[in-house]
Amino acid sequence: MTQTPPLRSPLPRADRLGGLDGLRAIAVGLVLGYHLFPGWLPGGFLGVDVFFAISGFLITTLLLREHRSTGRIALRHFWKRRARRLLPALGLVLVVSTSLALLADRDLLVGIGRQIAGAALFVSNWTSIAAGSDYFARDAPELFRHTWSLAIEEQYYIVLPLLLLLVLRIRGRFARALPLAVVGAVSALLMAVLAGAGADPTRVYFGSDTHVFGLALGAALALIAAPRPAAPVAESLSGHGPPGRVAQLALTAAAATGLGVLGWLAATLREGSAESFTWGFQLATAAALLTVWAVSRPAARIGRALDAQPLRWIGERSYGIYLWHWPLLLLATAALGGWPAHLVGAVTLAASVGIAALSYRFVEEPVRRFGLRRSLVLALRRARAAPRQRWAPALVGLALALAVPTTVVAVATAPEQSSAADAVARGKAARDAEQPGAGTGAGEGADGRAPDAAQERTDAGPVQPEGPDLTAIGDSVMLASLPELEQRFPGIAVDAEVSRGLGVGVEIAAQQADAGALRPVLLVGLGTNGPIDPAELEALRTAAAGRQIVLVNAHGERDWIPGVNQELDAYADAHRGVVVADWDATITAAPAEALAGDGIHPNPSGGERYAESVERALSALQQPGEGMGFSVPRR
Repeated sequence: MTQTPPLRSPLPRADRLGGLDGLRAIAVGLVLGYHLFPGWLPGGFLGVDVFFAISGFLITTLLLREHRSTGRIALRHFWKRRARRLLPALGLVLVVSTSLALLADRDLLVGIGRQIAGAALFVSNWTSIAAGSDYFARDAPELFRHTWSLAIEEQYYIVLPLLLLLVLRIRGRFARALPLAVVGAVSALLMAVLAGAGADPTRVYFGSDTHVFGLALGAALALIAAPRPAAPVAESLSGHGPPGRVAQLALTAAAATGLGVLGWLAATLREGSAESFTWGFQLATAAALLTVWAVSRPAARIGRALDAQPLRWIGERSYGIYLWHWPLLLLATAALGGWPAHLVGAVTLAASVGIAALSYRFVEEPVRRFGLRRSLVLALRRARAAPRQRWAPALVGLALALAVPTTVVAVATAPEQSSAADAVARGKAARDAEQPGAGTGAGEGADGRAPDAAQERTDAGPVQPEGPDLTAIGDSVMLASLPELEQRFPGIAVDAEVSRGLGVGVEIAAQQADAGALRPVLLVGLGTNGPIDPAELEALRTAAAGRQIVLVNAHGERDWIPGVNQELDAYADAHRGVVVADWDATITAAPAEALAGDGIHPNPSGGERYAESVERALSALQQPGEGMGFSVPRR
């Protein structure tokens, strides 16, 4: 019987760069904390930039070792190694996740053909930009949105060996590093400049030109830290011997400083904010590079500390954990609808780590070391030699046998847009179908009464406001409810749009007030897309100029929504003439089909409940101690 060769590490242990596996574990931990447990790590997305810095440094170091050992860089073999490292796990994620999405939630299949092609060809960042995807929107998350970072890495690794072949002709390590340092500096500056000029945040975040600086600067650091030609391979960073006591303390302090900066940014930086683009990503990259340099020095104790189990175990599987966590989060959210977000996150975390461990053991490592064809042969030999272990290759084979044709079906039958988009489109169609004078803006209402005339008071006493008495300003949730609002409040003036926040609503209210178009009661539903500043609520009340205000609270699995609803309740409690329409409680008690698949936008029955919550708030507004009374002349 032929002996099956064991799976050995491709590099001698002495040649390993210390601390990088542990740093990978920290990086993937930041990303998991950010995605799986909303609100815990607002800046955890910076873990991707830590990966960029590590990867740029590590891959360049390996290429330099090859050049130093053989006098050349074998481009074909380099790209072959990269394909073996990345494609098996990625392919498994693509087909299995797509198949599960077909069963769990068809909304996740919108644009799936483009997503799979972009991920498999490592161009998903540019295909997403071309498709107009919004990375920072939570309304329609894409199943493979997270592969943008793999795309940037692999695009860079097509170019990197070619650049190294050129710069290695230059004498002096700093001179060699200069071109790559310039590439990194220009990329970092371009991100800040484009963001400051108002460019689309997704374009800035996804662009290979604007987000490659971590990889380029990591490569530059590897060139600077490369050993002298006469130095042994083990002294792979500085060409000097193992650091002494003072140097060890300095390295530990440097790593602690870098990790401390990363921790501070992860706890405070907001995704998509101006500061993240102008200095946040750049500072995080600098901190990551400082840490990479410190922990990877030969014999650095801080590097050995970071390589301790279980950090090293997680770091070695961090690629698979990163690949699996995002689609599994979306699938778990769809399958476990109604579960608290932290429980969904915990289930996703356990599944991501478990599946990544199996993928690493039975798919990634065998293919990386032996290639696809030989790995299959070895798996069959192992199964014959150890019948009890046949379950592993059988399980992988069964998963692929089922997932590949199911993926084809999913791509062929994918919906053109999500159910949430359908709900919003229904509202847009109703808005666009309205005729002049139907009560959509300034001017007369449905009963011919001018807005200012509706503010007159008579001796009739308080009455319930009607459609012509209402100006409504809202976001996509209000827009999706527009047909039901108009049915219940004929003549209501609605100005609602997708992805709108309270700040924009304040500006619209002020403009309508200046134009004399703001009606006696102002209805505002703008808490879905981000936190609310109490100062904005005060500015809204100022713009309303004494008019009564109904604030519609928010509903959805977004980390800021509980805070938004608390702010609205507190403001209404503190100000007479302001009440809250409790849309959150109303829709929570409704059947699941009242909402679209995203759990945020209402279907027709949900729109009816939206209008009901507004009607109850208008009634409360007329109660003693709640509002200031409302009376209009009846004609």
